[in-house]
Amino acid sequence: MSENCNLNCGSCGEDCADRKEARKDFKERPHELSNIKKVIGIVSGKGGVGKSSVTSMLAVTMQRLGHSVAILDADVTGPSIPKAFGIKERPEGSDYGIYPPKSKTGIKVMSINLFLDNDTDPVVWRGPILGNTVKQFWTDVIWGDVDFMFIDMPPGTGDVPLTVFQSLAVDGIIIVTSPQELVSMIVSKAVKMAEMMNIPVIGLVENMSYFKCPDNGKEYHIFGESHIDEIAEKHSLKVLAKLPIDPRISAACDKGMIELFDGDWFEPLSKLLEESEAKDFE
Repeated sequence: MSENCNLNCGSCGEDCADRKEARKDFKERPHELSNIKKVIGIVSGKGGVGKSSVTSMLAVTMQRLGHSVAILDADVTGPSIPKAFGIKERPEGSDYGIYPPKSKTGIKVMSINLFLDNDTDPVVWRGPILGNTVKQFWTDVIWGDVDFMFIDMPPGTGDVPLTVFQSLAVDGIIIVTSPQELVSMIVSKAVKMAEMMNIPVIGLVENMSYFKCPDNGKEYHIFGESHIDEIAEKHSLKVLAKLPIDPRISAACDKGMIELFDGDWFEPLSKLLEESEAKDFE
């Protein structure tokens, strides 16, 4: 057993005598030089709810608290994480594996966009190739020591989410929603898929929840009244954060400067993640 063993065999690449598989459905081990403590999937039942921006800001929040953080961009056909962090250099490789590029503050990132000649080139692949690519990001990348890895998942319940849930040691997922009433049905699908795969749902994050007018300080519900509390109660889940519509966030992403975002919306969630660092999510 390694001196740095955290008793989470599912996200450890070492092959020691005391090894125990974390879950029956675990099939792929990370690279032998990777030691990943917590793996958290950021999912959404539909596109356009700001899942990637939530992933980015949550990673930045945990990095600011002194943790070693990584992002695995599993949204292969719609990758946007490198853009948000302003990362353009290609990953470097050696006989041992692939090294993920780092953001300005040291967040490790792996995305298919980092391998394309132009970041606007489409990735026109079928499901099995997409799934194998995500698995290679897990098995072939030398992540090193990581406290929290966030996986930016594609929307829906298709091939790639299935691959991630079956093949990667995911400790729990966070579901990103928007205020529209139809989201209740979409969230239910994501929750039921997680239950089928025996993946704990950490809670819900509502994006674009309100707009706070800078002139009068009042909050306006642009997309209608929030239903997230009703949805959370229905599924016995926690509401982890409610994020405003803030043009500064989208501007920071467009400029590759998401690490400069200013907001304390993830403070309760960050405390929850820190408390669960050494144990399983309930």
